[in-house]
Amino acid sequence: MTNAPAPNDFASPVSATIDELWERRAELSPADLDARKAVVEAVDLIDAGVARAAFVDPATDEVVVDERAKRAILLSFKVLDMVQSTAGDFHYHDKMPLKTSLNGARVVPGAVVRWGSYLAPGSIVMPGFVNIGGYLGAGSMLDTWATIGSCAQIGANVHLAGGVGIGGVLEPPNAVPVVVEDDAFVGSRSIVVDGARVRRGAKLGAGVILTKTTRVFDAESGAELPRGEAPAWSVCVSSTRAKQFPGGEFGMPCVLVLKRLAEGEEHEKLRMNDILRDHGIAS
Repeated sequence: MTNAPAPNDFASPVSATIDELWERRAELSPADLDARKAVVEAVDLIDAGVARAAFVDPATDEVVVDERAKRAILLSFKVLDMVQSTAGDFHYHDKMPLKTSLNGARVVPGAVVRWGSYLAPGSIVMPGFVNIGGYLGAGSMLDTWATIGSCAQIGANVHLAGGVGIGGVLEPPNAVPVVVEDDAFVGSRSIVVDGARVRRGAKLGAGVILTKTTRVFDAESGAELPRGEAPAWSVCVSSTRAKQFPGGEFGMPCVLVLKRLAEGEEHEKLRMNDILRDHGIAS
């Protein structure tokens, strides 16, 4: 799979009015009440999970970007006013209100979830941050100080461990967001950005950096795998590869696939630690 956006030929649930507003976006302001109404209605669809900034097409296994949904998010910054809001003793000054339709999700004190993001029933947000356009699937957990950036898509039964940074993307509207698929685990302080993809059931150890250009290697065979992707049902860790430069030889970051898991194998921390120890990673 490549990270090129699929053709935007599906039926977006967002009104085509957004495309018309996009063409004249330079002239829009909060004073344009009709535009504001259309944009708020569009972002409400994203907030409710009816529309998504991106999704994986099960027929093609490609990431499909809903450019209209992303345009609506961008237009919201043009047509909404800065307003004061409060949550207990905390005061905010922003164009985006906090999310109010939690839909059976658990959001603990200290978490910040913006309007225009979606939390599926049974998802959990510890004191972290979910930006507009973000999607958190059923049974998934965003752990303490972890973040889901704008339009990033997180599947079901995913664990984003403490301090994980899932990058966002808004511009250009057809840019592919980060996608973390069902049953994945992203270890503490890992960073997944720039349209990278964590495929189903993949387990990333602590501190992994994955971008769409990160090189990925199989530890058993030495083969290079598709860049910017953690393979399905695999255990991945951060590593380096030697590269020669005019100034000398330096270690460049890469991702190393240590182990392939059986499809559907449940994540278990002790099992993962055993795999890491087998390769001399953990003490």
